[in-house]
Amino acid sequence: MNFSKRLLDWYKIEHRDLPWRHTKDPYTIWLSEIILQQTQVKQGLPYFRKFISRFPKVHDLAEANEDEVLKLWQGLGYYSRARNLHFTAQYVSKTLNGKFPDNYKDLKTLKGVGDYTAAAVASFAYDEPVAVVDGNVQRVLSRFLGIHTPINSTQGVKEFKLKAQEMLDVSHPSTYNQAIMEFGALHCRPKSPKCMFCVFQEDCAAFQKGIQEELPIKQKKTKVKKRYFSYLVLTDSEENTLVQKRSGAGIWKGLYEFPLMESEHPPEVPTSEDVLTKIQLKKSSIKSIKFYNEKPVVHLLSHRKIMASFIEIRLSCKLADVELSEKMELQKIKDLHQLAVPVLIQNFIESELTLA
Repeated sequence: MNFSKRLLDWYKIEHRDLPWRHTKDPYTIWLSEIILQQTQVKQGLPYFRKFISRFPKVHDLAEANEDEVLKLWQGLGYYSRARNLHFTAQYVSKTLNGKFPDNYKDLKTLKGVGDYTAAAVASFAYDEPVAVVDGNVQRVLSRFLGIHTPINSTQGVKEFKLKAQEMLDVSHPSTYNQAIMEFGALHCRPKSPKCMFCVFQEDCAAFQKGIQEELPIKQKKTKVKKRYFSYLVLTDSEENTLVQKRSGAGIWKGLYEFPLMESEHPPEVPTSEDVLTKIQLKKSSIKSIKFYNEKPVVHLLSHRKIMASFIEIRLSCKLADVELSEKMELQKIKDLHQLAVPVLIQNFIESELTLA
C-alpha cells in the first residue's frame, strides 16, 4: 500500500470537521489560510467565524475600513497579515471584479500570499496539483524520509518543496494536501508523536532509527532582543486620555497605543520635563506621575521581548482644552475598548483602566 493511499485512508476517519473544508470558494479558503498562518486551528477558528460572519464576501471585506479589520484581528498577532488581507480584498474586489486568480502562479502575485498559501488555495479551490509545504508537512516528510537538512535553511526549503511535490497525489491534490497537514497536526506531532499507532510505522525512517523526536532539524534562531516600553497614560477630570496610531513598518503598524517612550534600559519614573518633551503640555498641567505596575509586564514576540511599564499621569487641566500634536488623539477612557490595539495594551485597559 503506497504512502498516499494510507494517508487518505487515515484522513477519511481522523480528520477534523472544519468549515473551510466544506467549500471550493477561493475567498473562504484564502481567508482561512491567512488567519491560520502562524496560528493553530483552535485559536484561529473563532477569528475565522467572526470574519466570515462580518465579511461573507470579498466585496464586504474590501469595503470595510482598516481600523475595523485590525480590531477584529486583535489578539492574533502578526498584524501585517491583517493589513495585507484588507489590501488584497480591495484589489480582488475592485481590480479583479471579485474573482480570485484560479492558479498557483497568479495567486502568488497577491499581497500577503506566498508559496504555501498560493498552493493551498490553488489545490483546495481549483484542484491544481501543487503541493503545500508548511511546518506539519515538513515534519511528516522529515521523519518519514529521514531528512536531516534544516527546514529553515535555503537548501532545506528547496529540498522539502521538491519532495512534497514528488509525493503529491496528483489525482487528489486537494484531499491529499489537507490530509498530510492534518496528519502532522494530529498524529505526527512535534512532541510525543503517536508512533505506536502509526500507519507508516514500518516505512518511517525516523521511527526505525528511534530518532523521531530529533526530526525535523531547525537552525538556531537569532537571539531575541529586549526592549523597554514606557506608556504614558494621561488622564483628566473628564475621563479623557490620549492615544496615537502607530506608524512605521513594525508589526503593530496601524494599531493604537498610548504615547510611548522606548529605551534599552529599565525605565525610571519620568520627570515632568520628560513628559512635557513627549506630549508638549504646560508644566502646571501635570498633577502627579507614578507607575501603574510595580514590575514591567513581559510581552513576548517572535523577535522581541518587550518589558512594558504603564505610567499614570494625572492632569489638572482638561485635555479637551489643550492643543495637541497631529499624532495625538483625544479619546474617552470608556471608549478605548473600541480601538484596535496590541493585546499588551488591551490587557492593561481591561485590568487597570476600569472607570469608577
